[in-house]
Amino acid sequence: MAADFSVVETSIGVIHRALESGELTCRQLVEIYLRRIEAYDQPTRLNSIILVNPGALRRAQELDEEYARTGVLRPLHGVPVIVKDNYDTHDLPTSAGCFALKDSIPPDDAFQIRRIREAGAIVLAKSNMAEWAFSPYLTESSLGGTTRNPYDLGRVPAGSSGGTAAAVAANLGAVGLGTDTGNSIRGPSSHCCLVGIRSTMGLTSRDGIVPLNLTNDIGGPLARTVEDAARVLGVIAGYDPSDPITERCRDKLPDSYTQFLEADGLNGAPIGVFRHYTEAETTDPQIKALFDEAVASIEAQGAAVVDPFEIPDFEELSRGLWKERFRVEIDAYLAAMGDRAPYRNLKEIVDSGLYYPAVEDRLRRNLEIDPETVKSSGVYHEPRNIALRDAVLDAMDEHKVDAIIYPTWSNPPRKIGDMESPAGDNSQRIPPGTGLPGLTLPMGFTCGNLPAGLQMVGRLFGEPDIIRIAYDYEQSTGHRRPPGAFPELP
Repeated sequence: MAADFSVVETSIGVIHRALESGELTCRQLVEIYLRRIEAYDQPTRLNSIILVNPGALRRAQELDEEYARTGVLRPLHGVPVIVKDNYDTHDLPTSAGCFALKDSIPPDDAFQIRRIREAGAIVLAKSNMAEWAFSPYLTESSLGGTTRNPYDLGRVPAGSSGGTAAAVAANLGAVGLGTDTGNSIRGPSSHCCLVGIRSTMGLTSRDGIVPLNLTNDIGGPLARTVEDAARVLGVIAGYDPSDPITERCRDKLPDSYTQFLEADGLNGAPIGVFRHYTEAETTDPQIKALFDEAVASIEAQGAAVVDPFEIPDFEELSRGLWKERFRVEIDAYLAAMGDRAPYRNLKEIVDSGLYYPAVEDRLRRNLEIDPETVKSSGVYHEPRNIALRDAVLDAMDEHKVDAIIYPTWSNPPRKIGDMESPAGDNSQRIPPGTGLPGLTLPMGFTCGNLPAGLQMVGRLFGEPDIIRIAYDYEQSTGHRRPPGAFPELP
């Protein structure tokens, strides 16, 4: 029975079939994952989890009783989810990795958390993150310490959703939620051999996510398969009156994103090969070779490939889009908490000294920024964002492609402590600067065991297209494999 159920590389579909057959209960599943967290997270120094939900077993029992009574499984019934610690949870602290907020319990759930709970998911644990989501390169915080890459514990999992990525990759949870301002879902997913989706701006709500820059912030799934990522996306996507930008998705939602899981999704699919990043001198030769193999695999599956695909004036158009809005955003977030907020604004947090020393300079620089100089009308209205998006979409129209592809990183995961060697972060410009959706999935391994990722970018609300082609690529290549240091427990 449950003692024989393997959670290593399991999926939502397998979990639900086990629940339906009586092989497994929700409570038993949570118990298995809790055992794995206890056995592996701290003992291996993976350090992906900030706190375990003490109510997880109770919620699992409630879901078991519901299924026994109704015979109906909700879309994420009993699925244990690892949640990045910048998602508001009404029953658990939400700290964004900062010690100053370690006991800060929000008044309600983030919209996406509410959606997954209504779908039957169990918040299993809150995961470590780069403090305040500042770093795309590493995951370190005053509350959670340093998270390591499960494929090589001497290397980084990237940031800022590195805790979620490391935990899901090591099979400490079924799926996870992270946030992406610059690359923070896609970067860690790539470094940890996962599928990560940064959706179209406006497809998912930002309500209840501790903000870094709302012009760019998006929450989304990290999973071991395209199917599981699509299942979670289908639950969290949708209109939320608390976030007006989601008005844009009202007539864009399919019945289900899993309907686009097509085994021949690449056949005839028009795809542009964006070689801008692989042409850089600092690109690792093994990454370039894996990318060439990916292009060949996609062509072999029948895709109509445009190679090379070029975006005119890309360098000029994609530079300098970032505005440092953290002070504005965090002050508004804390003000909305009212009396529940442990501090009223960023200045009080800085004065407390309760933060990771490495973020102090950036915190203090934010205090000096005049909010009037960083006003933003959002990715859909700022002239420079419009210009970049138009350039990308015009090139896609000219070449008649539905998606473009490039390596998620141009270099393997750095060693912990190394901030000098090339990082090769290719995710900061197109999706964040345009609002277009981006999906990363495993592309293979460098140096024997270091994951590399392939990124696919679609048109606005083009998630069906990139899910379709990603699923076929995943199924035809089978690059995902679990890290060896976290086997099935005896």
